[in-house]
Amino acid sequence: MSEHEHCNCGHDHDHDHQHNMMGTDKYTTVLKESQVITDDAAVAAAVQEIIDKHAAENNTPQVQQFLLNCVDLTTLATDDSERSVAQFVQRVNDYDERFPQYKNVAAICVYSNFAAVVRGTLEVSDVDVAVCSASFPSSQAHLETKIAETALAVADGADEVDIVLNVGYFKDQAYQELCDEIEEIKHVVGERPLKVILETGLLHTAQAIRDASIMAMYSGADFIKTSTGKIYPGASLEAAYVMCQCIKEYYQRHGRMVGFKASGGIRTTEDAVKYYTIVKEVLGEQWLDNTHFRIGASSLANALFQSFTGTDDKPF
Repeated sequence: MSEHEHCNCGHDHDHDHQHNMMGTDKYTTVLKESQVITDDAAVAAAVQEIIDKHAAENNTPQVQQFLLNCVDLTTLATDDSERSVAQFVQRVNDYDERFPQYKNVAAICVYSNFAAVVRGTLEVSDVDVAVCSASFPSSQAHLETKIAETALAVADGADEVDIVLNVGYFKDQAYQELCDEIEEIKHVVGERPLKVILETGLLHTAQAIRDASIMAMYSGADFIKTSTGKIYPGASLEAAYVMCQCIKEYYQRHGRMVGFKASGGIRTTEDAVKYYTIVKEVLGEQWLDNTHFRIGASSLANALFQSFTGTDDKPF
């Protein structure tokens, strides 16, 4: 049993309270040790400097092609159906046949109940099946429900799982519960990548984004991701900068490379290149592959394709 797992031995509430206080102290210590910048104005200035210096030089056909290969092509609509999802996947199959000279998207990302549809329709071996699971996008459900949903998606063929950090626990500083939840879901996901969405538009400050990033990585997240793209403001370059700084610090301390995923409102090639630029400048070349860098989007794939081909074609 890991140090974070619940013990079901029926002990008294005082012991529980003590256990949670000890847990909270442990996490508070981890947060205090971080040297990542949390001054919002300083973060904004650092981002502006990176973009002004480097964004233009990165907006090349080579980078645009690379970015397409980092896209999690996403459909998360209320009216998604087995038929519409199968048609969505078919576009990825068709792209592979029409444009064998270009790399395809990294993954197709759908609600967890459509994992089997994607798995059954997808003919391209190097595109993964990704699902949004665990009561996405609110993360408001019993943990048992989240675990069952995720286990079913994995059984249906999901290669990757995206979940939302329990923001309620985070705001209450219930760090033990927060981390337990991510760890238990990671246990179900196994060796597959687990992407933890921080919902940065709901966290507002650099400090909150830093703290949530650390908690997620501490609990076994393989990626940290900005946003659901649903209710709250989506990705921001400032959030990306703080998250990448956290990933860098975590790597320096623990030797584990955690990936970064930008998601929520990224629609233009220029926007995508800016996120690429942040990752490149903060984390360096070793993060510039699609096992450590992703962009969750729907319309972006066509925008990137049009940028590097100079056509009006919309294959996706």
